[in-house]
Amino acid sequence: MSLSLIGIIFVQGYWIKSTVDDKEEQFTYDVKQVLLRVANQIQNQEIEDYWMKFKDADSTNSRLESSTVTEYSYVNQNKLRNQTLFHSDAILEEDYKVSSGFIESARDSIPFTKLINKKVTSIVNSRNNIDGSKLSSQQQIERIIRMDEYEKNLLKEYIADHTSRLPLHQRVSEETIKRLLTQELSNREIASEFEYGVYSSSISTNLHSDNFSLSHPATYGVPLFADDLGNSNYQLLVNFTEKKKVVLSSVTLMASLSIIFTLIIVIAYSSALSQLIKQRQISQIKTDFINNMTHEFKTPIATINLALDAIKNPKISSDEEKKKRYLKMIRDENKRMHAQVENVLRISKLEKNELDLKKERLQLHEIVEDAITHIELIVEDRGGYLQTHFGALRSSILANQDHFTNVIVNMLDNAVKYSEDEPKIDVYTENVKNYIILKIRDQGTGMSKLVQKKIFEKFYREHTGDIHNVKGHGLGLAYAKRIIEDHHGQVSVESEKGKGSTFIIKLPLIS
Repeated sequence: MSLSLIGIIFVQGYWIKSTVDDKEEQFTYDVKQVLLRVANQIQNQEIEDYWMKFKDADSTNSRLESSTVTEYSYVNQNKLRNQTLFHSDAILEEDYKVSSGFIESARDSIPFTKLINKKVTSIVNSRNNIDGSKLSSQQQIERIIRMDEYEKNLLKEYIADHTSRLPLHQRVSEETIKRLLTQELSNREIASEFEYGVYSSSISTNLHSDNFSLSHPATYGVPLFADDLGNSNYQLLVNFTEKKKVVLSSVTLMASLSIIFTLIIVIAYSSALSQLIKQRQISQIKTDFINNMTHEFKTPIATINLALDAIKNPKISSDEEKKKRYLKMIRDENKRMHAQVENVLRISKLEKNELDLKKERLQLHEIVEDAITHIELIVEDRGGYLQTHFGALRSSILANQDHFTNVIVNMLDNAVKYSEDEPKIDVYTENVKNYIILKIRDQGTGMSKLVQKKIFEKFYREHTGDIHNVKGHGLGLAYAKRIIEDHHGQVSVESEKGKGSTFIIKLPLIS
């Protein structure tokens, strides 16, 4: 069962971790797609802005008149180098310049036409035939220069070359980056706050949000304004400050249910295991109790049988002194067995709440003195002493005289039984606020910390192997604790192995 439970916990943990990892990978993929789209939109928007100026017929000084870019090209054959060169006709204005108002830096058309010539020459030289037919260079260029897509690509390359020399803030704004990021994240249904920044060769630019951090663990980046080969001097970096929240929110419900159900199984299993252990302990305690009770009854029964056999003997029956002695032994042993049975019945009644305790005003000092009379002869017979030290000025309590006397007698009896040499017992009282404290101190064998925790449990006795050197059956202190608690008091013990024990009873006083 334990191995199965550990396996369930491991599988649940592995499943939750795997799910979170999958969600993180999905989040990373979605974010990468968002950043790529934003970077493409920024780059395309820049090119479109220039392209629209070039194509806009209503914009003054923003078109190359009615001609397109490539309509100015003509062919020049260089037979020495075996090259075919294409040039743009630049004789359109008196200063031999093409109007270039669509270029923000107002660069003239001379470098513009040089660039076009270079591109056109490169394209034509790399194409020996078009559509599978061999054409002359002039025929090739005449077909190429009328392709709108070619014109647009040619202009894109020039614009990219031109804008790469412009400051970054002239190419894109913070508002544009934020707007595009917000729009694309919304399209992907990614509900996370973000901070962004644009870096140039690992150096921060002025384009960044207020709280952007390069060291944030959830930082993703893509190249910005990249060329055809993917090379770029700029990188768009974005911190997703709520990445963990977004990732965990998708698995929180199922993971929580899984954890709750697993905890229920763990608690139920722990409870069952605890009950099994307790039942085993109870079974062992009951076995010990039966063994102790058997031992306790066996001795007095054997004594009674021997005494009866002795009385039957004609020699003893005629001796009145010996007869009285044996009859006294029978009475004492019978009384002893009766006391043990009474203890068992008292505990049973206490557990069923059937014990009717009628309480009255009593003096604790008087109860203690009465209890002492029950065992003082035993103490004197063993050569010990029992002294009282009544320091309490007030000792009025509400108690049942018979049961509380039995409690004190049980504790004094324990002090005598667990004293290996002559018993030395001291009884103290003192007042603490509205309570009276009773302490019964002996100099006996003492007990360990483990025994102190269990000493008031029913049937519990300290294990001494198979040696029954101390008579009893583990009910006296359990009975005492129940009676004291019924009197709204408390009982505890302080002890050290080999140095004796002190039982402490705290009871409320009455005025």
